[in-house]
Amino acid sequence: MNQNDDDTDWMIEDEAPASQIRSGSANATPAPPPWRVLIVDDDVDVHVVTKFSLSNACFQGRRLSFLHAYSGEEALNVLRNTPDIALVLLDVIMETSDAGLHVARQIRDTLHNNLVRIVLRTGQPGQALEHSIILDYDINDFWCKTDLTTRKLFTTVISSLRAYAGLEEAQRHTQALQLELDAARKLLAAVDQHAVIAKLDARGHITSVNDKLCAVFQYSREELLGAEARLLHAPPYPQDQLADALQALKDGEAWTDVITTWRRDGQEVRLRVTVTSDDGGAIIVGSVLQALKVPL
Repeated sequence: MNQNDDDTDWMIEDEAPASQIRSGSANATPAPPPWRVLIVDDDVDVHVVTKFSLSNACFQGRRLSFLHAYSGEEALNVLRNTPDIALVLLDVIMETSDAGLHVARQIRDTLHNNLVRIVLRTGQPGQALEHSIILDYDINDFWCKTDLTTRKLFTTVISSLRAYAGLEEAQRHTQALQLELDAARKLLAAVDQHAVIAKLDARGHITSVNDKLCAVFQYSREELLGAEARLLHAPPYPQDQLADALQALKDGEAWTDVITTWRRDGQEVRLRVTVTSDDGGAIIVGSVLQALKVPL
């Protein structure tokens, strides 16, 4: 049997019905969503007492909303269908002596839910067993029910919600960064198709090139890697260009200009390049402007 808050509304009213909202508050800021807390225990009284003890709990301006499961199987079903549960108060002994431990492991290993905080509760504590469980299972706290007073329960729940909120925020930042990284990779892939790209170390030796550069200059990647940049741009270099480029790199700025280079077969290739500094070396990105056959 899986029950939600409506089954025990005679005890605690979690959210005010929409009909009770004043008509003049149409422009009021919507209340933030509550923290979802799943109580898993085969004893109905534990559900009632837990909910009553946390009836006034509020964290970051958000109340608590309770979900209920009375077996490990029900708990896993609720977690599969409700991905935003912040905290599970989980009994160890239910339909089997280790049902809660099985649920804790399934949450992490099968559901791959690393955000939800798991607090184990048991009515049959044992010091050796507690140490083993804490070490072997990815849980966040472990309490004997007789020791978990209202104050300790409140402290445990709030600290768990604080940890969940921090992890949730970190996950949002990670996802945002991943989206930016994916966009940058797509942009780089597009640039890679149309521009020649090379990276030089501090000595001016080529450390990486893209396929476009190899095709334009008719060299294999193996021939270019480790070679000096003069292989593609033989001296003498235009002194004004060289001075400007070196000064820009020294100042940490990008330098852009048109330069003349040569292919393997002696063909002159004019490039518009942008050079930026990178770990003491430089990254060169260029587009081909003109290729003219010149006598060798």
